[in-house]
Amino acid sequence: MTVTAERPHRDTLYVEDAVVLEHDSYPGEQFILRVRAPECATHARPGSFAHIRCSASLPMRRPLSIMRADPQQGTVEFLYKAVGTGTRALSERRPGETLSLIGPIGSPFRPDPGRPRALLLGGGVGIPPMVFLADHLRREGHWKPLVLMGSEVPFPFDARPSAIMVPGAPPAVIAAMPLLEDWGVASRLTSQQGYPGCFEGYITDLARHWLAALDDEQRREVSVYACGPHPMLAAAARLATEYELPCQVSLEEYMACAVGGCAGCAVRLNTPEGPAMKRVCVDGPVFDAAQVDW
Repeated sequence: MTVTAERPHRDTLYVEDAVVLEHDSYPGEQFILRVRAPECATHARPGSFAHIRCSASLPMRRPLSIMRADPQQGTVEFLYKAVGTGTRALSERRPGETLSLIGPIGSPFRPDPGRPRALLLGGGVGIPPMVFLADHLRREGHWKPLVLMGSEVPFPFDARPSAIMVPGAPPAVIAAMPLLEDWGVASRLTSQQGYPGCFEGYITDLARHWLAALDDEQRREVSVYACGPHPMLAAAARLATEYELPCQVSLEEYMACAVGGCAGCAVRLNTPEGPAMKRVCVDGPVFDAAQVDW
């Protein structure tokens, strides 16, 4: 079933009965869910999300960022944390079951080809869009992405010492995401929990080390893309302003309908035409960080 939007900034939405293929749990009540949803997989873009009905007993859906999409296999993958009634119910779903899924939804990231040094910042459950974006960029070939990920609970993977050099990173900071390492994409992990090989501090602190190690010509090739908690995104926006870098952020907000009808996820932007309220679900979730009223 498809629902075609009337307004030009909205794409077609697909409603699918997604079949659960894998559902793995990790420390910190984190889960990676892989489903078969061919339409969503075909049309998803980095920054897109899906609205999922977690249980037949819960009428309200939950928005989950897409971490990976495979159009050939027709599969979509999500990383989420069980924090409330909906996501806890979702965590109990097993392979073979079906989930009602609407997606992909939202305005995705818009990478700037003129700035191939893409700095991707993902905090907590903001990590999934960065993995999706890194996959997209590495397939295009000319990009030089660096993915920095932060978490205050154990990462949902076993970190691997990186063989890829990251300028400015302290020598002891070698922990990387194995998937990105296999792709040949540079990554580093940050936390304040003392995890081995991780940078001890905020994700933007490590980003500052990297930016400071670049020369002026290299910094002119940098663009910033971020998803995570509001304070982290605000810090990323300040860092981008300090270095005069373009920055796109994917905002996280509570959503009811997720298709623009209820306006419950509206945020204030400072646009060239003046202040405006925009809906995170259909006008975003990705916005120009310089326009967000932090």
